[in-house]
Amino acid sequence: MQHFIDLADYSSAEIRALVARALELKQEWKNGGNAPLLKGKVLAMVFQKPSLRTRVSFDVGMQHLGGSALNLGPDEIGLGKRESVADVARSLSAFTQGIMARVFDHDHLTQLAEWGSVPVINGLSDLQHPCQALADVLTIHEVFGKVEGVRVTFVGDGNNVAFSLAQAVAYLGGHFTLAAPRGYEFSEERMDTIAEIAETTGGTVQLFEDPQDAVRGAHVVYTDTWVSMGQEHETQRRLRTFQPYQVNRDLLNCADRDAIVMHCLPAHRGQEITDEIADSRQSVVFQQAENRLHAQKAVLVTLMG
Repeated sequence: MQHFIDLADYSSAEIRALVARALELKQEWKNGGNAPLLKGKVLAMVFQKPSLRTRVSFDVGMQHLGGSALNLGPDEIGLGKRESVADVARSLSAFTQGIMARVFDHDHLTQLAEWGSVPVINGLSDLQHPCQALADVLTIHEVFGKVEGVRVTFVGDGNNVAFSLAQAVAYLGGHFTLAAPRGYEFSEERMDTIAEIAETTGGTVQLFEDPQDAVRGAHVVYTDTWVSMGQEHETQRRLRTFQPYQVNRDLLNCADRDAIVMHCLPAHRGQEITDEIADSRQSVVFQQAENRLHAQKAVLVTLMG
């Protein structure tokens, strides 16, 4: 059984196929609606963290494809607390045809996959965010007609979003750069993982501490919140550390003249990105947000269709 937990479980060809399927489903929707490929099927959506785009895009995506989705918040399911992850997985597998989980602990996803008998989708964990990354490369492909050869610079924390994005860009032959303060960069193991992928596709991966050096020649400048859920106790230290990494006009002027700006949202305007840039003609933030819907439809059809 195939899951969508870690992009490392997929090949370059499979990632390309998902992007192509997302493009087809998006065009089909805009031309009058999607075929009911998931008619009669139900997706269980398990949330430990608050959500806007993940919840709505999966729910609406299932509706567009003829299926339905159940929202299960922390009050209904306490993974590993009220009930073991194994018991949750086996129970949900008896009722539904797929599980999407947005969790704090990545290990909960692997346990759901181990004990369940239906596909499991990673809606976000502390380690990875593959659904976001798929929507991101879909957006880059729409703007540039390809990902191969495109220079993508992520400015800020080398977090779950950055890592999954780096994987996706490398799989598609793009050039990924992370600009992060010392202590917030990718681990050596993660750098090796991305480099290994890039070697097979003609892509590259680089690490910079200076954000201006990192964005020189970049076609895509990407940022994310400096303080993720669960890191609130680090807020003041992170705000001080990341201040030089704000995506503003001065930083964007160092990038390619036609560079686009991306952000996975929610944005803390005035922190990691300014209003001027978030709302500029170079921003594709809301095209990117819409593409969560179509990228996830491709995953749903591939796994549950």
